[in-house]
Amino acid sequence: MAAAQDAQDAPVAEEGASEGDEIIVTGIRETIQTSIETKRRETAIVDALSSDDIGDLPALSVGQAIQTITGATTHREKGDASEIAIRGLGPFLSNATFNGRDASNGSGDRAVNFNQFPSELINNIKIYKTQQANLVEGGVAGTIELETLRPLDFNRTRIQAELKGNYNPYGERIGTDDPFGYRATLSYVDQFETGLGRIGISLGAQRNETSNPEETLAASTTWVACDATQTVTGNCPEVDRGEDTPFYLAPNAITFRQIVEHDRRDALFGAIQWQPSDTLDINIDAQYSNRDFSEERHDLNLSEGRYSISNRVINEEGRFLESYSGVSSLESTSTLLERGEEYLGGGIDIAWEATDRLTLSADASYSGTKRVEIERSTRLRSDPLDIYGNRTPLNNQRVPYTYTIENGYAPTITFDPRFDITNHDLFSDDARIRRDQTQRENEIWAGRFDVNYQLDGGFLSQIDAGARYTKLTYEDFDDRVEITQNDRNVDRDVNLACRTVFPQRDFLSDAPGNSISSWATFDPICLFRGYLGTEDPGGNEDVRDPANRDVEENTWAGYVMASYDSTLGDMPVRGNFGVRVVNTHVTSRGLRADLEVDVDPDTGAITLEPVDDSFVGVTIENETTRFLPSINAIFELDRNLLLRLAGYRAMSRPAPSSLGAGRTIRLDDGEAFTTIEEAIDGIDANGSPRLEPLMSWNADAALEYYPNPDTILSGTVYYKKFTGGFIPVRIDEDFVIGGETVTIPVTQTRNSDDQSRIYGFELTLANRFTWLPAPFDGLGGKVSYNYADSDFETQDIDLGDVVDLDTGEVTQGLIPPANISGYSKHVLSAQAYYDAGPVSLQGIFNYRSGYYQDFVGGNNQLRYVRDNETFDLRATYQVNRNISLRAEALNIFNEPKITDMPVKGSIRQYHYYGSKYFLSVRVRI
Repeated sequence: MAAAQDAQDAPVAEEGASEGDEIIVTGIRETIQTSIETKRRETAIVDALSSDDIGDLPALSVGQAIQTITGATTHREKGDASEIAIRGLGPFLSNATFNGRDASNGSGDRAVNFNQFPSELINNIKIYKTQQANLVEGGVAGTIELETLRPLDFNRTRIQAELKGNYNPYGERIGTDDPFGYRATLSYVDQFETGLGRIGISLGAQRNETSNPEETLAASTTWVACDATQTVTGNCPEVDRGEDTPFYLAPNAITFRQIVEHDRRDALFGAIQWQPSDTLDINIDAQYSNRDFSEERHDLNLSEGRYSISNRVINEEGRFLESYSGVSSLESTSTLLERGEEYLGGGIDIAWEATDRLTLSADASYSGTKRVEIERSTRLRSDPLDIYGNRTPLNNQRVPYTYTIENGYAPTITFDPRFDITNHDLFSDDARIRRDQTQRENEIWAGRFDVNYQLDGGFLSQIDAGARYTKLTYEDFDDRVEITQNDRNVDRDVNLACRTVFPQRDFLSDAPGNSISSWATFDPICLFRGYLGTEDPGGNEDVRDPANRDVEENTWAGYVMASYDSTLGDMPVRGNFGVRVVNTHVTSRGLRADLEVDVDPDTGAITLEPVDDSFVGVTIENETTRFLPSINAIFELDRNLLLRLAGYRAMSRPAPSSLGAGRTIRLDDGEAFTTIEEAIDGIDANGSPRLEPLMSWNADAALEYYPNPDTILSGTVYYKKFTGGFIPVRIDEDFVIGGETVTIPVTQTRNSDDQSRIYGFELTLANRFTWLPAPFDGLGGKVSYNYADSDFETQDIDLGDVVDLDTGEVTQGLIPPANISGYSKHVLSAQAYYDAGPVSLQGIFNYRSGYYQDFVGGNNQLRYVRDNETFDLRATYQVNRNISLRAEALNIFNEPKITDMPVKGSIRQYHYYGSKYFLSVRVRI
C-alpha cells in the first residue's frame, strides 16, 4: 500500500527487517501513521489513536491518550485525565463503548471510567464525530470506542513485560507517605493451528500501586444569596427567587484540606478467539479490575461561612464577596475514606459468513461495577474552654477572621491571632463521630444481532441491519451512623491520646496568597477507638432511606443502513444512509416515609428522621421512542483530497443516578435546624425519573488532505440544534412531619421546550519534516484545535429560573444560567516529537477553556471549572530489538485545577497535585 511504500523513503526507527531492506515504522511515527490511515478509510467523520502493536499508545492512561485526539479533552481528577469531552462538550453528550459494548461504572453516570482500563492493553481508540445507523446508539457529541486486540488478528506471538516506577514530589512533603509507586504489566499473545481450527489467546495483567497526595481549599457545595441591605449578626438572611433585593453569594462553609492517598489497582484481561473454519469466527473476552483506594484527610473547617458577615466588598458583576470579615466555629476534622471498586465485564461475539454475500453476527455481554465507600470522620470544635476547662483567650466558640481575594483564586484567610489553630488544646468540644457508607451498583446486560448483505454492482454496495436489547440497573444507598458526646473528661483523654504532627510541610505553598500552612490534626482511627472503643462501629441494620435510588432502564433498538459506492461524473463517491429506532423504558423506584422531629435536649436543635414503620414504595415510569436518521457521504475530489458531508439526529441520555425517585433531607451541611420551618425547606428531589434524552439535529462538513502517510491537513465545521434544554421545576408534595401533613414545594430538573444550538469548527495538522536533512528529518508534530459556540442554558437548581408545573409560571432567578455541562469554547492539543533511530522524544501541550461541570446525580447548583493547561514530556530509547526504556513527566508546571460556584469568578475550590515522573523498562519476546 502507499503508506508502506512512502515509509521506506524516510529514515525511521528500525525494529528489524523481515524481507531484504524492508523497514518497520515504529514509535510515535507509527502511531500517527496508523491513526491517519484509520481516519482516511472510515466512512463517518472519525479521529483515532491506534497502533498495530500492544502497549504502543504514547500515554500513561487511556484518558491521556484520548486527549491527544482532535477535539477531545478531559476533566482532571487527582491530577490525571478522567472523563472525556468531545468537541468541548461534556461526557454526558458522548457515548463510550469498550469492545463495542456499553461499560458500567461506579460513579452513577454513563461515562466510562478510563482509568479502570490499562492503556498498555489497548491498541485502538476511535472517536466517531458523526453518527451512522449501525452504531445503534451514539451521542450528541460523538462516540468513543476502545478496543483490545483480537489474538488471531494480531497474527504473531508476543510476550511483553513492563515495569514502570513513578515519583511524586508532593509525596516528599508528607512525612508518612512514600513518594514512589510502581505499575507492572504482563501480556501474552499467541496463535495455534489445531485439528479444530485456528485458536488465538491473549492474556494481560497489571498491578498499579501509587500515592496521590493532594492539597486543596474548598467551599461547600451549597451557596446562598444573602440580603446585602441588612447588617448580619447571625446567619445572613436569604433572598428568594423573584425578589428585587441586592444580594451577595456566600457558602455555608470553607475548608482547608490536606490529603494522603494510597491507591492500588489490579486488572486482568483475557480473550480466546476461535476460527473453526474460514466462515466462522468466535471471540470470547473478559476483563476484571479491582481497586482499593484510601484517603486520610485532615480538614480545618470554617463551619459557619455565612455567619456575622461584615465589611463586605462585593463584586458588582458576579455578586460574590471579594473580601469581608466574619466569625465562625473552627473544626479540626479527621477522616479515613476507604473505597473498594470491582469491575467485571466481558462477552461472546460470533460472526458467521453464511454465504459469500451474507454475514450474520451476534454478541452477548455483561458489565458490572460495585463500589463500596466507607468514610469514618471525627470532628473536634473550638469552644470558650480548652480541653482542661480553662478559658481560652477569645472566651468564645466562634473565631473572628478576614477573607480577601487579590490574586483571582487563592483567598487569604487570616484568623484572630489570639486563637492558635495549631494548638490541639483549643479543639475541645462538640465531638461528632460519623460513619458514612455509600454503595453503588451498576449492571448492564446486553445482546445484539446484526446482518450484513453484500450487493453485486449498482449504486448500493451492501445492506446492514440489526437489533439490540440492553438492560441497565443502577442502585445506591447512603447509610450514616452519627454519635455526639459532651463529656469533657472523655474529650480531654482522647484529644491527648490521638494528636498527630501536621503530616505535611509546605502546605499550599504554591498557592499565591495562602496564609494557612498547618493546624492541629488528629489520628482518625485513634479517635474512633478512643470515643467508641472500636475502629468501626458498623452500619445500620436497616439501610432504607427516602434518598435511595433504584433505577432500571430497558432499551430496544433496531437499525437498517445501506452503503453505497459510485461516481459523480469522474469523481468517486461513497457513504451510507440509514435510520435507527431506540425505545427506552425507565422504571425508578423510591421510598417515602413520615418524618419525626428530634429535639436535642441540651441545645434545642432540630433534626428530621424517617419513622421506621412508615416506609412506602413509590414507582415512577417513563417511556420514550426516538427515530435517529443519518447520512454520510465522501467525495474523492482528488486522490489525496476528501470532502465529507454528514447529517444525522443524535440523542444523549441522562445519567442513571439522575433518574432516581428519592428525596433528600438536606441538613444544611450537617448542622441541625433551629426551627421546623428551616427543616421543611431542606427537602429536595435527588433525581428526575421523567428526564428524557437530549435530542439534536446535526450537520458536519469536513475537508481532508492526505499528501503522504505522515501528513494530514483537515478542517471540519459542524452545527447542532437542540430540541430541549433543562430547567428546574417546582412540584408540591405532601409530607408528614411530626404527625402533621405539610405540603412542600420540591424542586427537580425537567426537560424544557427551549431551542438552542451549537456551531463550531475543528482543525488538524500533522506532519513529519522528512524533507529536512538528517538528523532533523526525525522531527514531526501535530496540532489540533476545536472552537464551539453555544447558547444552551442550564439553570441553577436553587438560584436560577424555576417553573411551577401547576401554573406554568416562571419565577426569575437570581444568577445567570450556565451552558451545557462540559462545554468549552476552546480546546487545543499540540504535540512535537523527534523519532529517529532508537530515540523517540515527545512533548504534549493541552489547553481547555473554562466549562460548567454538573455534579453526578444532577439537581445540584452550578459549578464551573476554570481554564486549564498542562504540559507533559515523554522519551523512549530502544536499547535493542527486545528492550526499551521510557521516561515520562506529567503536569511539569504544577498547574492547579480551579473551580467556581455558583457564578464564574466566585472561587469555590482549588486543587494542587504536583508533577509526576515515571521511568519504565519494557521487554518484548
